[in-house]
Amino acid sequence: MKITSPSFAEGEEIPQKFTCQGEGVNPELKFSDVPKAIKSLALIMDDPDARIGTFTHWTFFNIPPETLGIEENSKVQGAIEGLTSAGKSGYVPCCPTIGSHHYTFKLFALDNTLSLPEGVSREDLEKEINSHLIETVKLVGMYEKK
Repeated sequence: MKITSPSFAEGEEIPQKFTCQGEGVNPELKFSDVPKAIKSLALIMDDPDARIGTFTHWTFFNIPPETLGIEENSKVQGAIEGLTSAGKSGYVPCCPTIGSHHYTFKLFALDNTLSLPEGVSREDLEKEINSHLIETVKLVGMYEKK
């Protein structure tokens, strides 16, 4: 399984457009080589370099297994969003306070859909993901305020 982005390459700079210094929209993501037997996908984007500890920027689950990615500035039809560290759902753009930060997009292939409500916490989402996980991959981008 793979997760890539036409907006930035693995380990490279995330364009300003997708940050708090730009339009603040989510970058396009592409999924490929997804296992055939899965029932759903989940996505968690976070910043492990945040001063306050890992900051969750975006969570999605129950993404239909045939989904090939997420378009720029969009959501996935039929998927459910969980909460971010900002206490709301939706994409929270990259906005490091100091220095260059890593932004990790983790894609999870699951053996079932998850019986969780919209706005679920990351902790509760991860517990369910871990009990249904088939495969996981990640894409890491970097950003430092200019």
